[in-house]
Amino acid sequence: MERESILRQPKQRKLLLSAGISWLFDAMDVGMISFIVAALAKEWALSSYQVGFLNSISSVGMVVGAALAGILADRFGRKAVLLWTLIIFSAASGLSALAASFAVLCTLRFIAGIGLGGELPVASTLVSESMPQSQRGRAVVLLESFWAVGWIASALIAYFIIPDYGWQAAFIIGAVPALYAIYLRKAIEDSPRYLKRKAVQKSPLGQRIALLWSKEHRKSTIMLWILWFTVVFSYYGMFLWLPSVMVSKGFSLVRSFEYVLIMTLAQLPGYFTAAYFIEKLGRKFVMVVYLVLTAVSALWFGSATSAASLIGAGICLSFFNLGAWGGMYAYTPELYPTKARSTGVGLATSFGRIGGVIAPLLVGVLIGRGMPIAQIFTMFFIVILIGAAAVLLLGRETRGLELEDEDLNQAL
Repeated sequence: MERESILRQPKQRKLLLSAGISWLFDAMDVGMISFIVAALAKEWALSSYQVGFLNSISSVGMVVGAALAGILADRFGRKAVLLWTLIIFSAASGLSALAASFAVLCTLRFIAGIGLGGELPVASTLVSESMPQSQRGRAVVLLESFWAVGWIASALIAYFIIPDYGWQAAFIIGAVPALYAIYLRKAIEDSPRYLKRKAVQKSPLGQRIALLWSKEHRKSTIMLWILWFTVVFSYYGMFLWLPSVMVSKGFSLVRSFEYVLIMTLAQLPGYFTAAYFIEKLGRKFVMVVYLVLTAVSALWFGSATSAASLIGAGICLSFFNLGAWGGMYAYTPELYPTKARSTGVGLATSFGRIGGVIAPLLVGVLIGRGMPIAQIFTMFFIVILIGAAAVLLLGRETRGLELEDEDLNQAL
């Protein structure tokens, strides 16, 4: 059966694993900065505003990277852009170990963000276009599950490496993906759909953007931009501050890292259940249910006081939030035709990354002004529900549908 045998097919299994490892490295870099910032806040005596700025500066780069990579991938191919994004963020991460000042570190984190933001939408588009219809959503959610492995790796590095060897060692480990790009260059191919469309014609950027806002796709574009903004805003606002929030609640730095590692482990079953339900019950079901339960978990986490309650809330937050992320990456490429798919995914992701810029800064400002953590997480509760409502009211179900390949001029 196709449903049972897809990941036994060597070519598709190799693509999923190869792209997944690049996704893992991306997550590891993003995750490590949250732990590094918690350590730097003490070593460099950073204010809450500086912590917020450092958490946000990578997201500024991700806004730029997501838009550029999505546009370039429709022009030059998914594979080529994927390789360059890996090289950019791993080189900047390695060089961050040499940063001797806050300004230099922020500059390097911005450059790393360009690569980080570009890699994700291109990798998800590549996998989505390369899988059969019956397994497309599940494959992309499984790809996204490598994010949890990367975060677990970053938590392990934080727990075992940073306390003994310093934050510089963590950044040096972040340079490893540059070597992996050498392997990836020969290990993967561009998607058959992209190669087929490339052989017909290349669509100018203006036509691709016009298609995204045409009558046929306008509602999907609005829904995706709202969805991406609310999910990225809440994720980066909550998870980049998680170690620091734990410290503010009275736990030691090492104990905070330990608790965050436990919470992070819950991401994997979140992805796997989403991968199962996304083909059984549909994209909209997964997105709405998992987002609503993420919102409830955020409310619980913000008001929790005991260690047991914090860990329980954090586990639920990780489980449902990352399951929703997997569904979002599977859902987004399915709403656009091949000629403009990577551009559409990249621009939606880029708009969402603006939320990733604002949220860590905003949390820093709110904490600096003495706002209770419970009120901050109530804000995230409301924002996440807005994203769920957008999917419920504006989204269309794509489960069981083939990816669109219609002629661009006909769509316009």
